[in-house]
Amino acid sequence: MGQPITVIEKPGGRDDVVLFDLNRSLTGMGHERYRAGQEILGERPPDELARRLFAHGGVEAVHIYSNVVTVDLAPGASREGLGDIVHALFVHYDHDESAPAASENAESVTEASE
Repeated sequence: MGQPITVIEKPGGRDDVVLFDLNRSLTGMGHERYRAGQEILGERPPDELARRLFAHGGVEAVHIYSNVVTVDLAPGASREGLGDIVHALFVHYDHDESAPAASENAESVTEASE
């Protein structure tokens, strides 16, 4: 389950920077910075997004402030696929997977209440 994030990709001030403008805040008014090779300990949405972006490869740094995600690319790296990672942050099942049927959910609730 989950809800897709609306993501608008924008060029940064340099060729190796890409900005993603989201329709929801990830950090409130706080700044979060992550660097490649740095251990990311948290389990919050910005932490998970940074982990996913680094796992994609070609990312040197991630900065998240409210609803703006700034990605510094490694030399020669492509931004290809990064927007999809941001877009899928809050989606917990693949498009090929169907959400549980309402009758399945009702049965689970009934069993739990008995």
